[in-house]
Amino acid sequence: QVQLVESGGGLVQPGGSLRLSCVASGSIFSINAMGWYRQAPGKERELVADIFSDDSTNYADSVKGRFTISRANVKNTVYLQMNSLKPEDTAVYYCNADARTNADARTGRDSTDYWGQGTQVTVSS
Repeated sequence: QVQLVESGGGLVQPGGSLRLSCVASGSIFSINAMGWYRQAPGKERELVADIFSDDSTNYADSVKGRFTISRANVKNTVYLQMNSLKPEDTAVYYCNADARTNADARTGRDSTDYWGQGTQVTVSS
């Protein structure tokens, strides 16, 4: 199994910045991609940004130019730097990893999506 632990959420004023971190641990053989999703009250979970094994990235239009996703391969860690935060960025942010475990590799199984428990980001004055 793969465990994801997020940190870095909190309360920030509009225009402020936060940096989220997510560390993946467990019996990891490989990680195809890691990303951040968010879910605001009454809304569906949506993709914020993701980063692939070739370091290519993908961003939601609403965060382009304000958020930056990056990763540290050695530690299976992904970061989300969030600048110029707006009240509409308020949500629970979830880390996601598309990963194969050592057992998957031995048995030829495909990768699986794993999720963290989420961290609250609140943007308010």
